[in-house]
Amino acid sequence: MTQILADFLSDASAQRVLGLLTQAGHQALVVGGAVRNALLQMPATDVDIATAARPPQVIALAEAAGLKAVPTGIEHGTVTIIAEGRPFEITTFRRDVETDGRRAVVAFSDRIEDDALRRDFTMNALYATPGGEVIDLVGGLQDIAARRLRFVGTPAARIREDYLRILRFFRFHAWYGQPGLADPEALDACAALAGGLGQISKERIGHEMQKLLAAPDPTDALRLMQDSGVLAQILPGADASAIPALIRAEADAGTRPDGDGGWLRRLALLGAAHPLEDLRLGKSQDRYLQDLHKAADWSPDRAAYRLGASAARDAALLGLASGKTPSPDWPAAIARAAGSSFPLKSADLMPELEGAALGRALRAAEDHWIDSGFTAPKSELIRLARGLSEPNPGRSVQG
Repeated sequence: MTQILADFLSDASAQRVLGLLTQAGHQALVVGGAVRNALLQMPATDVDIATAARPPQVIALAEAAGLKAVPTGIEHGTVTIIAEGRPFEITTFRRDVETDGRRAVVAFSDRIEDDALRRDFTMNALYATPGGEVIDLVGGLQDIAARRLRFVGTPAARIREDYLRILRFFRFHAWYGQPGLADPEALDACAALAGGLGQISKERIGHEMQKLLAAPDPTDALRLMQDSGVLAQILPGADASAIPALIRAEADAGTRPDGDGGWLRRLALLGAAHPLEDLRLGKSQDRYLQDLHKAADWSPDRAAYRLGASAARDAALLGLASGKTPSPDWPAAIARAAGSSFPLKSADLMPELEGAALGRALRAAEDHWIDSGFTAPKSELIRLARGLSEPNPGRSVQG
């Protein structure tokens, strides 16, 4: 029996929730990501629990122990118990009765075997006792050791149950798989059934792509998506060929794919025709992509002053990935520009200038100040602005 070292073994709230089930005579096992990540020596944020107890029994046990129970997905057997302010999802063993490619009708079961066989990937179908002993019914331990992502059972059958599993396959490969070791049968099934993604909501597709693009290095997963036709299915016009160069640029700059900026930077490089519609992006995400597009033809310091340090950094990294060569000191230029404040105000030019002429003069002076590396003194800017009551046809004002 394989034994794991995991945080939940010493976590008092997790053990309390497990204990209230086992002490009542019900089997209770940690399942999925917490077990997988413990075996991979990676952190896990959630502790999900599978049990033979039915939802009403789980609720009754929680309330008797003074814990709050929330029926978050009770039709699928899931109850969330809050212990010491932390949520734990408790789900009854299940088997699928009917699926339509988007959702499943389930029946509760007393058998862990039924529960394991309905899960997506072998590395996600591993269970652990409260003491850390691993239960493997589908060969997940061998697949984790090889960093090989493999569907439980027949790939085509698992995909037809929920077509989103196509994207989950590539997302989990990006995070946990070994590059160059993708399961050929799984890839064939993903390619053959990619059209089924048309049944999945854009929001769910966008959520999966966000997680995939946030992986430390999604190069192999994106290459496989492109080769199989899946990338074109969900993001028409996308091309992943420059992603390796972006990953190298990120590594050289010490930049991680954290937060919205990281995955959006990679999405921008893919160059999809309509990412806003295809992934149902939010307004702030759409604005950020627009900022990156604006900054493509600007210097890093101009981009930092106009759009902020994050957008300027990401635009510079995209430029590097596309073969452009910014000045060697671009990180320092961005930091300097982002903290700069234009010293000239409208009142400094009034009453000599007003209205449209005032606006043109301020823009020209600001442009000159940026070009000077933010060093032109205020007196020089005032002289320049007052001499520009009309726009200068020989100068192209940027920004």
